[in-house]
This record gives sequence, C-alpha cells and structure tokens, in this order.
Amino acid sequence: MANALNSKTESRGPDDDAERAPLLKEPSEGLPEVTSDAAALAGVTAAFAAGTGPVAVDAERASGYRYGQRAYLVQLRREGAGSALVDPVACPDLSGLSSALSGTEMVLHAAHQDLPCLTELHLRPDRLFDTELAGRLLGYQRVGLGFMVERMLHVRLAKEHSAVDWSQRPLPEEWLRYAALDVEILIDLRDALEAELEESGKLEWAREEFDSILAAPPKEPRPDPWRRTSGIHRVRNQRSLAAVRELWYERDRIAQEKDVSPGRVLPDAAIVEAATAMPRTAAELSRIRQFGIKLARRYPATWLKAVNRAREMPPEELPRPNAPGDGPPPVNRWADRAPDAACRLEAVRTAVTGIAEDVVMPTENLLLPDTVRRLAWAPPATVDPDSVGEFLRERGAREWQIGLTALPLATALRAAAET
Repeated sequence: MANALNSKTESRGPDDDAERAPLLKEPSEGLPEVTSDAAALAGVTAAFAAGTGPVAVDAERASGYRYGQRAYLVQLRREGAGSALVDPVACPDLSGLSSALSGTEMVLHAAHQDLPCLTELHLRPDRLFDTELAGRLLGYQRVGLGFMVERMLHVRLAKEHSAVDWSQRPLPEEWLRYAALDVEILIDLRDALEAELEESGKLEWAREEFDSILAAPPKEPRPDPWRRTSGIHRVRNQRSLAAVRELWYERDRIAQEKDVSPGRVLPDAAIVEAATAMPRTAAELSRIRQFGIKLARRYPATWLKAVNRAREMPPEELPRPNAPGDGPPPVNRWADRAPDAACRLEAVRTAVTGIAEDVVMPTENLLLPDTVRRLAWAPPATVDPDSVGEFLRERGAREWQIGLTALPLATALRAAAET
C-alpha cells in the first residue's frame, strides 16, 4: 500500500513547537466514494480479494446519540486495493467481503470496541492484530490511536470528529476524510508495533492475546443492567432501589423505541434524584431539573407510574441492596471477615505487581484483577505451580501469563500461609 507518510501534511505554525509531528490532512490517494449499494460493494469485495497483506479495519458508531452500538461507517484499507468507506446502513450484510478475506489478518485498534458491531454486519476476522492491545503489552502509558501514531510514525491524526453523530446522512466530507485517514496509517502502525514486540520478546504473547479475543464467546447480556446507573451508590433503601430499576427500564424502552441514547431520554442523575425523592405528582416531578429536558418532559405519567410501582411493591419483590454474584465479597471487608484471605491478597498482588514491572506492562494485562482476587479468596487445596496454573487457566489466563505467574504466585501463597 502507499505509505501513509506520503500523504499531504500540514505543519504547525511558526509559534508552535518545531518538533511537533505534522498533521495528516488528506488521504494519499484521495477520498474514496462511500460504498452504498450492492454493485459498489461487489466492486470493493473484488478489489480487496485481489489485494495483498493485512486489511486495516475501523468502524464508526453513534455512541451518545443512538440506542445500541451499531456501526454507521466501516473503513477498510489493503495494499493493492486502496481504501474503502462502506455505509452499513445501506449495505448491512458484509458476509461476502468477509468470505473474500478468509484467512487474512485484520488490523483493528481496540478490537473489543469494534468487533461486536462488525459481527452484526457478518464481517469477522480469522486472524487479528490489535494495535491498542499491542501498545499495552509493550508498556505504553497512553494507547489511544492518535498518541500511538504520533509516537511511532511521527505524524498526527486530527481527532475532532471522533465523537460526532455518525448516523447523520449524508456524512460531511471532512468526517469521511477523518475516517479514511484512520485506516490509512493502521498498517504502518501495525508493522512498527510488530517489530517492537518481536524485539522485546513479546510477539508470541501478543499472538496468544489476539487469538483469545477471536475465540471468546459473545458476551452475555449483563444481569441487572440498571445497577450500573451512575450515582446509584447514593440510593439508601430497597424501595428507592426499586424506583431506580423501574425508571431505568422505562427509559430503556423509550430509548429503544426512539432509537436514541438512553441518556438523551433521561439522565442517570434524574433517575437517582427521583428514586430518592419518590415524587407523587407531576408538580413534584417537575421540580427535579433534569426532568425538564426535551424527551423527559413528554412522559411525566410514565415516570410517575414507575415510581408508584416501586412505592406499592411488596417487600419480597424489592431488589437486594447488592447484586448476587459468584465472586468474593468486596475487598474492603476482607480484613475483618477473612484476615487470612486479606493476607493472601496482599501477597499475590505484590507478586503480580513485581512481575508486571519486570516485563513492563500494566498489571491488568498480566492478570485480570478479578482473577487475582479469586485466587486469594479461594486458592487451590494444594498450592503448587501446577495447581495455580490450572486455576488461572480455568479463569481464562493465557499460557504466556501462566508461564510468568504460576510459580511466583504459588510461592506468594505459601509464604502468606506461613505468615
């Protein structure tokens, strides 16, 4: 492919830092037309099937504007094929493109964000390179695409359109240009990261991580999603919690019907305040400021009925203060309830932190914090590297992680037991 560094660039003004990287302004081969019908998609599919090397892929959603996380633009680039911008509203089935690229590595930045919406379009990689995850494994403190491109390729990407409403039609040309540039440099970034991973001895680790992402089953819907309402910790009793739950589900129903982000129907802060105040009349409801936003004020009867259902709910139907779970209790209770487990947790956390510092990566990329807590709370009956390794494997740890941590963690657990 044409190297992204050949793109037109715009330098900063004379009063700016002379060493600041130049700004990528135009795609090197011009802005491609948006693919928005079956014939054009067939042409893109043929061109990408004939191309060579990895395929850079990105997707733009309308987070904060629309309900859900569907894609509203898909960008692709491959050597020999150039760049393509596909409108997934007009072309919602990319299975033909996916079949044409069977076995080809796809390069994404933060794959966990884009893979679900790409899967909805039937575009799913067989092989993956995640540039954000590669940066984390290499120990970069900042792994946003803009920062990594400037750090490694010495050019800048304009990011002012990253949070716009991509469901808008037609999409402005400057937004499309921004989207095309995101994939134009992605292969170059991938190559630079792969070289650094190989030099640091982490390339096989990265490949295990990428394979694990692709092998992961689809996420199950979160139980009790209303419990993630921002500010819910301020709700002090079960009846008010019931009001949060009833208001949350009414808001979600309306948001889905209108295809708008739930926060645009009713902010979380309004739900929490109404659940605390438990208003009985429309006048009382109107005193809560956030119920005055455009969509919320259309449904006063709906909100009051939700609060009244919570008010009249039998005690046995009220939600528990804390969601039931299969994990250990909150860590701040361990010292009193299970001092031995608290001692083990301190020991294994210290071990994990030390290993992460040695290999230069965040501790959460070495082992998930939940896995560390579970190991400390209920370690294997026989504490040795094999049993600890099997425990980690059952929790989804990769072999490179087990190889680094099983022995030190077994040693830490035995030392804690002796203490």
